[in-house]
Amino acid sequence: MAPQDAEATATTDALSDVDRFVQQWREQRPDLDPSPIALFGRVHRVYLRYQAVIAKSFDDFGLNPASFDVLAALRRAGEPYRMSGTELAAESLLSSAGITFRLDKLEQAGLITRIRDTHDRRVVHSQLTPEGLALIDQAIATHLANEHRLLAGVDAADADQLAALLQRLEDSILAAQE
Repeated sequence: MAPQDAEATATTDALSDVDRFVQQWREQRPDLDPSPIALFGRVHRVYLRYQAVIAKSFDDFGLNPASFDVLAALRRAGEPYRMSGTELAAESLLSSAGITFRLDKLEQAGLITRIRDTHDRRVVHSQLTPEGLALIDQAIATHLANEHRLLAGVDAADADQLAALLQRLEDSILAAQE
């Protein structure tokens, strides 16, 4: 192997996959700016790795991310830990059909109960059962401890700055969709 080939291999090995992809696009299509791949590629990879870790944590409680999301929304609502399906759909970013399916499963598991509104019989509220409350309290404590563990390599100031930058990115994406 020629010295310059060994150097190129060492440089490539030192690069992350995302950096390598950007570099390859720059070489193959110098007329294009592939720099967004560096950002979105990393965001995507972080999300996939994060999802794998939290899915395992939720699984330990017999939950999946969507079920956790619904139980967490009910818990955050405060006593009596009750919300309508429409409110839950807005809080959890699930569709009405997705909420109904999830609520059916949570009710079968004994984690929520459904109660008809006394003023408007068309409205059905979902409410945490004592078992659901105990489960979400345990799950959120474990989840937050896990998230703190995942952030151990990032100091608080950097985490705050990154959160602010990601908010700006989200705002930029939303503005581009309009």
